[in-house]
Amino acid sequence: MRVFSLAGVFALAVCLCTMLSAQPGVFVQVQAQEAEKFEFQAEVSRLMDIIINSLYQKKEIFLREVISNGADALDKIRFLALSDPTELGEGEDRELEMRISFDADERTLTIRDRGIGMTRNDLIENLGTVAKSGTTNFVEQLAEGGDLSLIGQFGVGFYSVYLVADKVQVTSKNNNDDQYIWTSTADSTFSVEKDPEGNTLGRGTEIKLFLKEDALEYTDQDRVEELVKRYSEFISFPIYLHKKETKMVDDDEDEEEGDDDDEDEGDDEGLEAEDAEDEDDVKAPKEVTTWEWVRLNDQPAIWTRSASDVSDEEYKAFYKAISKDYMDPFAWTHFRGEGEVEFRSILYIPGKPPYNMFDNYYNTNSQLKLFVRKVLIRDDFEDLMPRYLNFIKGVVDSDDLPLSVSRETLQQHKAVKVIGKKLVRKTLDLLRKMADAEKRKSEKKDEDTDEEEEDEEEEESNEPSYSEFFQNFGKNIKLGVVEDSANKNRLAKLIRFYSTKGDDLVSLESYMERMPEWQKDIYFLAGDDLETLKHSPFLERANHKGVEVLLMDDPIDEYVVQNLPEFEGAKLKSLAKEGVKFGDETEEDKKREVFYKKEFKGLCDWLKELFTGKIEKVVVSKRVTDTPSVIVTGQFGHSANMERIMKSQAFGDNSRMQMMMSQKTMEINVRHPIIAELKKLMDEDKDNEEAKDIAWLLYDTAMINSGFDFGNPKDFSQRMFRLMQSGLKLESLDLLDEVEVPEEEEEEDAEAENLDSDAEEKEL
Repeated sequence: MRVFSLAGVFALAVCLCTMLSAQPGVFVQVQAQEAEKFEFQAEVSRLMDIIINSLYQKKEIFLREVISNGADALDKIRFLALSDPTELGEGEDRELEMRISFDADERTLTIRDRGIGMTRNDLIENLGTVAKSGTTNFVEQLAEGGDLSLIGQFGVGFYSVYLVADKVQVTSKNNNDDQYIWTSTADSTFSVEKDPEGNTLGRGTEIKLFLKEDALEYTDQDRVEELVKRYSEFISFPIYLHKKETKMVDDDEDEEEGDDDDEDEGDDEGLEAEDAEDEDDVKAPKEVTTWEWVRLNDQPAIWTRSASDVSDEEYKAFYKAISKDYMDPFAWTHFRGEGEVEFRSILYIPGKPPYNMFDNYYNTNSQLKLFVRKVLIRDDFEDLMPRYLNFIKGVVDSDDLPLSVSRETLQQHKAVKVIGKKLVRKTLDLLRKMADAEKRKSEKKDEDTDEEEEDEEEEESNEPSYSEFFQNFGKNIKLGVVEDSANKNRLAKLIRFYSTKGDDLVSLESYMERMPEWQKDIYFLAGDDLETLKHSPFLERANHKGVEVLLMDDPIDEYVVQNLPEFEGAKLKSLAKEGVKFGDETEEDKKREVFYKKEFKGLCDWLKELFTGKIEKVVVSKRVTDTPSVIVTGQFGHSANMERIMKSQAFGDNSRMQMMMSQKTMEINVRHPIIAELKKLMDEDKDNEEAKDIAWLLYDTAMINSGFDFGNPKDFSQRMFRLMQSGLKLESLDLLDEVEVPEEEEEEDAEAENLDSDAEEKEL
């Protein structure tokens, strides 16, 4: 779909003017009996056709454009009335409002405003010339400009009505002229005539659309109400819809209304009605249809006010209005952006995450509503917020956004990017403030407090809990670390993990604050279950030393640490990978390590040869204290948890996964009795089958304990059976001979089967 910029339309208009410079006028006037008829120049008609058929992406936009024009006209008369109150007139004319009505039988939709209205010349010039900016001319005529929140009076946007109408009738009354009617069918002509009914409007403009066959949905009051509330809910002036209401009333009430209308009827008729009521005291309810003017935009645009002037209840009500959420928001921030692009915004964190937040993650746009001067432009703009913050709801309103003529497409994405960066920063600032407040509260809780401090703590108890937020939206913050490299450091301070020290979530900052002086790295362990992680053999040496370890039970955590190799100078190291050193080893520890390596070199070599193709090397472990052995991976390969995650992906790249699956290292606990006994068996006879079986069982259990798939289940089960055989001191695992059943028992069994079958037949 082609989108034409305002500059392009003006350029085309200049070309047209040049082409037509030899012609005396823009319009050709044709004499008619009742109305003056004008013809669009052929080039202008072509330009209008482009605007109508190519400029707008959605037909429904026409209503937004017409309402915006009406709001502009109301702004103008209100501005004039500041210096001359008589401009507003008297009675209903003083009500600055818009009213919308429809007639399904006549296939018409009418939008009426009590704005400044247009004279005969205004109708010809503003509605007869494409891209004629009434607002620009109006402001230029004023001695002093002002922030009138003007949108654009009958510029290109007016012609969007022809998306849904094959005929348009504009009736307008200006204080300086009589009431005139402008009529056109979007062909090459339009007519202007004085309204034969006189000055019925008082002041303002009424646009009557004769709808096309495929646009009858706009005579549905629910559809019209939906569009007004979507695009124009925050227009400064009241918008009323003439709605049809059907309700059930008692027949008595209906008769009472009839009596009020016929007060001049005789007493005899009243007595007759009274007798009829006596005959039938109880009457069925009656369906009554009424038409009422209902206001559609009673929600104020609170983002235009100062944050200090808006109450919490107003913020909550506004959130529910724009999000259609029944729950209160969890937290919000209200701010004004200044600098290259000025805008106002309110951003909300929902009370609960949507159930389908990640179902279509990469195709879901932000939930922010983009306004320009309180008129909705887009509510699905993908460039305002990164995907990982797509749970944020709210509004952004700017007077500086450079829109295309259709208002639907921004001409310069630079402005949007500037706004987007500020929105992300403000969102992260809000989260950081929540996290800091929770940290201060936790520190106070650990200290001895007096009554005054306790009272203060009670006051702060209403503040939103960051831990609660992270329970709901923590995955989004972790995705941000993976996807948003520009804000990775800010986001790293916001992520939380469980640890071996307590049941609360901890930050990387608080982890580092608790590190002993000798500890240089941040240790973590990733897996699929928190309880399993807490009992992992990889934690044995860390627990023995009192070293805190972060427990990562979310599948995305593996991707987080890949994109966050270090935090504030400390490297993140997995206890499930080789090369882990705690940094507190003494000289005695180092000597003991050298001795163990030399003493158990033979066993390590024997095991390595036995596990050829499965294990790259076997080494003496420095990380386990109670378990006989574990399996670890290389620093740059996939951990056991990552292998499990990759295998579970239906469309994963198997070739890439095989490449990243590094060779495994087996670590043995030389102080464990099983390892010591296995060494004895190996020293006595390297071909001892029992020793090999024990070694393979050691490998299988190490794989399971370390989180890997242990390989061939059949081989594992056969080794377990042989171990049971040895434990039970069985000579063989061959099956026993079949038992020969005695003949008497066979006859009894056959008789029992016959009885059972007879019983089943009876039941059937």
